Amino acid sequence: MNNCLKELRAERSWSQADLAAALDVSRQTVNAIEKGRYDPSLPLAFTISQLFKRRIEEIFFP
Repeated sequence: MNNCLKELRAERSWSQADLAAALDVSRQTVNAIEKGRYDPSLPLAFTISQLFKRRIEEIFFP
């Protein structure tokens, strides 16, 4: 699944570690999601959506 997580993170000048801490996941998980190697669970996708105040469909897309 493609996503714009890296761009959203960059807009806030957050490192992967910063985002990982906010989501309560590892930095490796954030890296894997950004590179499309890992699709987040639905609860994690909702948390990401709420954190960036965007709809899930605006962050994740086929």
